[in-house]
Amino acid sequence: MTTGNLVLDAAASTVGTLFEDRARTHPGRVALQSGERQVTYGELADRSRRIAALLASRGVRRGDRVALVSENRTEYLEITLAVALLGAIVACPGLRAGADELVACLDLVEPTVLVTSPRADEKFAAPLGSRPRLLLGAAFEAELAATPPWAEPSAAKPEDVLIIIYTSGTTGVPKGAAISHRAEIARSSATRAEYGLAGDDAFVAWSPLSHMGAFDNSVSTLISGGKVVVVDGFDAAELAHVVATERLGWLLLMPGTVRRFADVLRDKQITPAEVRLCGVMPDLIGPDEIAEITALLGAPFANTFGTTETGCPPASGDALAVGVEPRSLSKVQSGYCEIRLVDPDDHDVADGEPGEICMRGPTVFSGYWNDPDTTAHDFRGGWFHLGDVFVRNPDGTLDFVDRAKYLIKSGGENIYPAEIERTLLRHPEVLEAVVVRRADPTWGEVPVAFVARSGETAVSAEELIELCGERLAKYKRPREIRFVAPETLPRNASGKVVRGELEKRA
Repeated sequence: MTTGNLVLDAAASTVGTLFEDRARTHPGRVALQSGERQVTYGELADRSRRIAALLASRGVRRGDRVALVSENRTEYLEITLAVALLGAIVACPGLRAGADELVACLDLVEPTVLVTSPRADEKFAAPLGSRPRLLLGAAFEAELAATPPWAEPSAAKPEDVLIIIYTSGTTGVPKGAAISHRAEIARSSATRAEYGLAGDDAFVAWSPLSHMGAFDNSVSTLISGGKVVVVDGFDAAELAHVVATERLGWLLLMPGTVRRFADVLRDKQITPAEVRLCGVMPDLIGPDEIAEITALLGAPFANTFGTTETGCPPASGDALAVGVEPRSLSKVQSGYCEIRLVDPDDHDVADGEPGEICMRGPTVFSGYWNDPDTTAHDFRGGWFHLGDVFVRNPDGTLDFVDRAKYLIKSGGENIYPAEIERTLLRHPEVLEAVVVRRADPTWGEVPVAFVARSGETAVSAEELIELCGERLAKYKRPREIRFVAPETLPRNASGKVVRGELEKRA
């Protein structure tokens, strides 16, 4: 063996080996908690090695895929750690997927083993058909208890893929973002360094573990020595109890949940044990909501811009002050990446000019599973092209403009829907706003806004159009405001609104 190989071996930590080192360091510390159930690091190490042995007995080897279809539960992370030790890959279709989308997700990765929860098994009985699978529950636990722990060293390498997370944007066609052990470890390092998160901070995984937010932070917590509190979906009362009793690092709060959670904290007069950081995606949340939730939690709001493919970078270097309505949402570049802003020909644009953001760095994923053409296109020139348009300001900060692939072309002008959506969200009675294009005989296309209002509200379409008129150029003002209930907005399996479906309504 050459000296070079020895050096590489000394740098070859993976998610599985780092977790097991934490388990050796403090086996009695609680690693997972769900309701009254607690699993210590020692118990989790034992269970994950038993699951690894069980999966190996079903033919799972390094590089094979284990598809996991389940709601949030502790077994989700146990199976992930087992797969990590085997050097296999966990593929995670979400429970929100439709039947056809689930089948497409499974066909894309061709899993050696399919693991389902009873809830998923019932929901997808028809599309799963006769596919052989492991069903979580009593029989699974009995088989696990009878299976000796896997005794081999970890087979994984840092560049091996750990997880495939499905991301479809607004197209509805599933793509599998393949994320390596290296990327997960780098994401943990970047997030903890930039946001001052401690190794033993707890994390509450309430958003789907099939998505980047909950998954990345759960893995980071387990390789750092903290506790993951697993919650099955957004339950404001349960989250309030967790906030009151656990010392949390980063409390993720998605758009649409902030106001509801603030209401519970205020009404129940909850005093947080400690929250170091809260929130994500402030561009889609009203400034008044940000001021209120940060004041109630005593924690700044993460002014992030990241993706499934990149983690929190490229723009995770800033947080919004506690109790203050932010006047600016300009982003600060992460110190763990390099970025460029480019025009459609991939030439760098000048400061002040909109350009697609491109990134390279250790948190970047390893391409789209079984999709070499898309991977080659998006990684052209050795930079990952995110498909998002930003402007770089004179002070080096970055302003998000919109997705590069969804434009409204009105009278020769380009309109980015996100700019209108952010303006509408400034109104305290607007919960959610989605802007789409509608054909127009005079202008070619014009913007139409679908707006979800909060509770019993009197805000009118005229008032919202007037608000846009105060802040936006005339051609950017919505030609129509359509009020809808939040639950009627069409969403894909990732929870993103499908603009194409709203276009049909418009």
